[in-house]
Amino acid sequence: MSRADEIFIANCRDILENGVWDTDREVRPRWEDGAPAHTIKKFCIVNRYDLREEFPILTIRRTYLKSAIDEILWIWQKKSNNIHDLSSHIWDSWADGSGSIGKAYGYQLGKKYEFREGVFDQVDKVLYDLKHTPASRRIIAHMYNVEDLKDMHLYPCAYSMTFNVSGNTLNGILNQRSQDMLAASNWNVVQYSVLLMMFARAAGLEAGELVHVVADAHIYDRHVPIVEKIIRNPQYPAPRLIVDETVKDFYRFTKNSFRLENYQYTDLDIKIPVAI
Repeated sequence: MSRADEIFIANCRDILENGVWDTDREVRPRWEDGAPAHTIKKFCIVNRYDLREEFPILTIRRTYLKSAIDEILWIWQKKSNNIHDLSSHIWDSWADGSGSIGKAYGYQLGKKYEFREGVFDQVDKVLYDLKHTPASRRIIAHMYNVEDLKDMHLYPCAYSMTFNVSGNTLNGILNQRSQDMLAASNWNVVQYSVLLMMFARAAGLEAGELVHVVADAHIYDRHVPIVEKIIRNPQYPAPRLIVDETVKDFYRFTKNSFRLENYQYTDLDIKIPVAI
């Protein structure tokens, strides 16, 4: 069975059995019909995925690899904050009439800063440091810019990546302030696993561990029966992720540079309601 399945099931069971409901409080998110979207949550879950052992994608439900990669490239490679640069419609609810989501996500990664070594945006500084100072303990990209929060249509959920090189292995820590377990948990794990592989390839390193830290891991009230159904689905072995061996430049990767071999999964035949 997939290690990603085991982790997801354990996290969800822990939340459902030991989590805390916020039904005694006023909450910001609303369902489409205007009802408050309450959650049951656990504070601070930490999961580790060794990318040398298997690719951490769920089999108990399908995670759409190409769409997940398209979004992570939109943020980290295109450094865009406009949904017109994105193939899917997952950000439509947060975009204005021009397609902008404000000074969020890709906008932050694309801002130029002056460093001792020169002027870089955050992505190019990570690439520079991995190649020139891999022993550094300061290789971090961060999107939670307090100065610009007022101009973001949604505060970043996945807000920082810390990169650390041990020998010839690149490891990373993904920090999230908030995680919708049903809609986005494995989606983010898949995205940042691929991102770690991209940075590793560009720096001539091997991708190692992705550590995923979530401050507020929650299941929405209307998601509970869907989650309970999914965690009872059949589990299959993890598929193999095939990465185009000819691509070594971070900016040459596309969603078609990646494909899954032997991906078995159970289709989710229920539409997931999204709280805004």
